[in-house]
Amino acid sequence: MERQLEAYCAHLRNERQVSEHTLLGYRRDLDKVVAYCKEHGIAGWQALQIQQLRQLIARQYHHGQSSRSLARLLSAVRGLYRYLNREGLCQHDPASGLSAPKGERRLPKVLDTDRALQLLDGGVDDDFIARRDQAMLELFYSSGLRLSELTNLDLDHLDLAAGLVQVLGKGSKTRVLPVGRKAREALQAWYRLRGIGNPRDRAVFITRQGNRISPRAVQQRVKAAGERELGQHLHPHMLRHSFASHVLESSQDLRAVQEMLGHADIGTTQIYTHLDFQHLAAVYDSAHPRAKRSKGTDS
Repeated sequence: MERQLEAYCAHLRNERQVSEHTLLGYRRDLDKVVAYCKEHGIAGWQALQIQQLRQLIARQYHHGQSSRSLARLLSAVRGLYRYLNREGLCQHDPASGLSAPKGERRLPKVLDTDRALQLLDGGVDDDFIARRDQAMLELFYSSGLRLSELTNLDLDHLDLAAGLVQVLGKGSKTRVLPVGRKAREALQAWYRLRGIGNPRDRAVFITRQGNRISPRAVQQRVKAAGERELGQHLHPHMLRHSFASHVLESSQDLRAVQEMLGHADIGTTQIYTHLDFQHLAAVYDSAHPRAKRSKGTDS
């Protein structure tokens, strides 16, 4: 097996010209397969079957290997067998049809309600930058906008009297969202100073030079607000996540949150039900007199 593996690595280095980093990663993964085959008396690559490879993947998973690492291992095995089949050394691929176990979905980071209020309720200087930044923060949190949706807003997309904003989301789908009282007040305060920048178009949020503000500039301003007000890293999507989590926590209306976020699949929105459960579990643990067992009562 080692001789054929060496030939495959030479093929990757000389013909495919993969990077040394990639080559080392492939070699480490395939060495695991070689070790497994030796341990179980599997004579060569042609003798390795799908059931045995599945057992190897399962063992690696139970030993703490991530789904991403196992997917990379399977990719390395498929690449090897493509080579072996091309060279006439094998006539099958035990990795065909196999996929890595699905890992736990990473929950988005959110601000709790108190932290969100701490961010937004601080004093605001009555100047161009401060009023603009406050209006952006309020609108992110009030309506759950994506970064691109906020930077693409034009003045005629906002109806402050009605408390509505129209955004163009993913897939060029338009949706209309409510704008809360605090966000409307922040936008009105911003509008009074917006003209200082000599706007060059109808963009809601502009720079001092009058240009539409860029996504990168918004990220930097949100990050600065997080460091200043909260002493933590903050990005626009965290405000969107916080909006969704807090609305769901109060309303329990998953469909409404799906519509407001512009998710095509409700499964995407369901991640926030896990966040809501975490909050409820934390409240339970801290408040219920029998939530936690005393030490020594595990028997």
